[in-house]
Amino acid sequence: MTLAAKPSGKGTFTGPSLLLRGLKKAFADVQAVDGLDLEVVQGECFGLLGPNGAGKTTTIEICEGLTEADEGTVEVLGLNWATGAGELRQRIGIQLQETQFPEKLTVEETLRLFRSFFHHGIPIEESIRTSELEEKRHSRVGGLSGGQKQRLAMACALVGDPELLFLDEPTTGLDPQARRHLWDVVDQLKQGGRTIILTTHYMDEAERLCDRVAIMDHGHVIALGSPQQLIASIGGEDIVEFAVSQGPAGAHEPVRGVVDPATLTVIPGVQSHRVDAALHQLSVSELHTTVPRIFAALAAEGLHLSEFRTHSATLEDVFVRLTGRNLRDE
Repeated sequence: MTLAAKPSGKGTFTGPSLLLRGLKKAFADVQAVDGLDLEVVQGECFGLLGPNGAGKTTTIEICEGLTEADEGTVEVLGLNWATGAGELRQRIGIQLQETQFPEKLTVEETLRLFRSFFHHGIPIEESIRTSELEEKRHSRVGGLSGGQKQRLAMACALVGDPELLFLDEPTTGLDPQARRHLWDVVDQLKQGGRTIILTTHYMDEAERLCDRVAIMDHGHVIALGSPQQLIASIGGEDIVEFAVSQGPAGAHEPVRGVVDPATLTVIPGVQSHRVDAALHQLSVSELHTTVPRIFAALAAEGLHLSEFRTHSATLEDVFVRLTGRNLRDE
C-alpha cells in the first residue's frame, strides 16, 4: 500500500470531514472560541491560521478530542467525541506541535508501538521510508535531532492510515530539503482522498499546500477562502513598502519624515495604505505606472526614500492586513 491509496478498512462516510456549528469555549473570563462555524470537505487540505490568542489551538484541540467544548456542535467524520471516540481514534491521525516519545526506544520500536494501537495501518517499512528515517531506524529517540523527531512524529501520525490528519506546525525544525519532502507527502495524501487540517507559521507553506484557509482572530473566523481568493481580496496585485526621511538623500542622520495618508491614497493605482513601525505599505495595481507616481508625490512633499521594495501580494500580506500582525512575530 502507498500513501496515495485510499485508507483501508475505514468507514464509508461521504459528508464533510469536519463540521463545527456555534462552537464556544471559555477559560475563566477569556472567551477563546466564540460561536465558531466551520466546515472542511473531504479530500482538501485546510489551513487554520491566526496569531497567538486567536483561538485556533483551542479549536484544534476540541476537534482532536483533547478539549471539551462549552457549547456548539462538533462532528468529525460524521461522529462526535461523546459517542464515537473509539472509532474516531482509529480513523484520525494527529501530529502535535511537540511530541514527547520514550527516549530509550528506537525509531522502529516507536513506530511498532504506535502501529499496535490501530486495527488497520501502514506497514512499518513504508512509515520509515516515508519519513526518511532509514538510517536512524535502530537509533534511540533520545539521540535524534529536532527535525528527525518531527519526521518521526509525522510517521506516527500516519501509521494508522488515517482518513483525517491533523498537522500542527509539521515543518518546525526541518531543514529546507526535509520541509519540501513533507510537502510532497502532503500532496500524496491529498491525491489519495485524505483530509488534512494544517496549522503553520509559514505563509508560503499555507499557500503551497492548502486548498482553503481560515484566518482566526479573537475566537472568530475573519477570512475564509482559497489562498488565491484571499490574496485577491486585498485589492492589489503588488505590495510597495517604503520608509521616508526629510533632508537630502544619503544624509548621515536623516530626520524621519511624515507622510499624509491622503497624499498616497489619491494616487491612481493605490488600493490601500497602512503604516507598520514607520514602514508604509501600499497595495497597488499596475506597478509600473503607480511607482513613478509614488516617487513624484513624495518628492513634492520634500521627502526622500530611506527604504524601498516591492513584492507580489502574498497570504502574509492578507494576514497582516486583517490582524495587524505578522504571524511569526507572535
